[in-house]
Amino acid sequence: MTDLAELVTRSLDPATREEFDARVREQTDFLYGQFEEGALDNEGFAIGLEMEVYAVAGQPEDGEQVVQPTEGSRLHQIPGSIFEDTDAVSKELGLHNAEINTDPNTFDAAGLDAQATAIEMETRKARAAAGKEHCALVLDAMWTIPPESGAVEYLSATTDLDGVRLATNMRTDPRYVAIDNDLLERTGGSIELSVPGVEQSFPTILLESLATSIQPHLQIPQTAAFPEYYNAAIRTMGPLVALASNSPFLPADLYGDVADPERLLDETHHELRIAVFEQSVNVTPNPKVRVPPDLDTVTEVVDHVREDDVVAPFLSEWLDADSGSAYTDNYWEFEHKRGTYWRWVRCVIGGDPVDGAGDERSVRIEYRPLPTQPTVADVVGLQALTAGLIRGLVAADHPITELPWEAAESAFYAAARDGLDGELAWVTADGDRTADPDEIFAEVFEYAEHGLEVQGIDGASYLDPIRARWRAETTPSSWKKARVREHLEDGLDFQQAIERMQREYIRRSRETDSFAEWL
Repeated sequence: MTDLAELVTRSLDPATREEFDARVREQTDFLYGQFEEGALDNEGFAIGLEMEVYAVAGQPEDGEQVVQPTEGSRLHQIPGSIFEDTDAVSKELGLHNAEINTDPNTFDAAGLDAQATAIEMETRKARAAAGKEHCALVLDAMWTIPPESGAVEYLSATTDLDGVRLATNMRTDPRYVAIDNDLLERTGGSIELSVPGVEQSFPTILLESLATSIQPHLQIPQTAAFPEYYNAAIRTMGPLVALASNSPFLPADLYGDVADPERLLDETHHELRIAVFEQSVNVTPNPKVRVPPDLDTVTEVVDHVREDDVVAPFLSEWLDADSGSAYTDNYWEFEHKRGTYWRWVRCVIGGDPVDGAGDERSVRIEYRPLPTQPTVADVVGLQALTAGLIRGLVAADHPITELPWEAAESAFYAAARDGLDGELAWVTADGDRTADPDEIFAEVFEYAEHGLEVQGIDGASYLDPIRARWRAETTPSSWKKARVREHLEDGLDFQQAIERMQREYIRRSRETDSFAEWL
């Protein structure tokens, strides 16, 4: 642990920042050269996925090997042994969090099938490993049933190690601890959360561990075309977040006594995950979690990271861990800085080779605004919708990028706030500006299907579970709100209503194949 404190102290040293900045500048020159030489161009499109989950306590059912949550299950920390049992599961910020990843595949019928199979199998393996430790992994966007200690106590518990603040329930990864201490130093020691029904201060960024998300990845083979795909992706965020919304409530005990539950139900955001992430880390002069600007040229993805505010810089020689590949070792500090370039859409340079789509020298879009979904089928459906829509809009030369950036940004936050009822913005294939949700979602699914078809994929089986939401005008977040309203009518208070809803959500998410079965 002393080594941890030393690493964090060195990270916060001004001399480290000076050396770190110098290396980043040098490495950006290397990356400019890679783009200029065409070294990052590839054979074809590729796709991948990251999925974050959290854990609750569980116990084996009679005659069953799989551990199931119980009516008394609360948030549970994930033992380290789970990460030893499967390579596809990695640690996340909170001790209750984990991330399940797929290896990338070609963006074609075989590749998308492989992604669906991989996320299903790895989720099963992770749940089996968790079951050995009497906890159950939950596919959800935000935990709302706190541990016995309570949400504020759990998220606020800290200790001091040689002048370094350690969040008790955060992983003792040097990078996480350094980020926490760096951001807290800028705020005077507290992080403020302000959302409908809750005004609360926390002495650590562990607040961010409330939120879990999925991140589809789309590799673009020709780097010169990357800005077109990237700018189109920005304009899809409003509609896709509206369809995916799944986090209308914080941990129930954060609300205290609610004088007007119906009003709070109306005012709470469909995607509180967005506000939680932004407020937990947006304390630098230039907010780090936000909608990124459009690109004119692909090399601007390098410029934007280089110019971003520095948080918790590390130097490559400090750590023994592999950076990922020999190629990314050429720009280790730049890649470390990109790790805190928390835009809702961002570019990743380098990655795993994909047979038929290229080597480790590549560029891809990491699409970050989507919450984790109730089931694997819903997760894969959103992955197909996201990749298919971005691909389809560009392949069809759709004029979506004529939508002003400001309108796309406004639509994104409207969707986070109001879900399917949010004021969205779109430009139709005919070039007309529209806010009509019928027109918008008709094109969303039409061009997603087109993008999948261009890649040789029959997309119906993947998209139908998500399309069912639009037809029923019901998303996971609106389902959650409706259940809480029913429980309030049955006489429960606001906290009790959230917890009852959440237990039903957890049960259904484990017993059904997709959210469409809940409609």
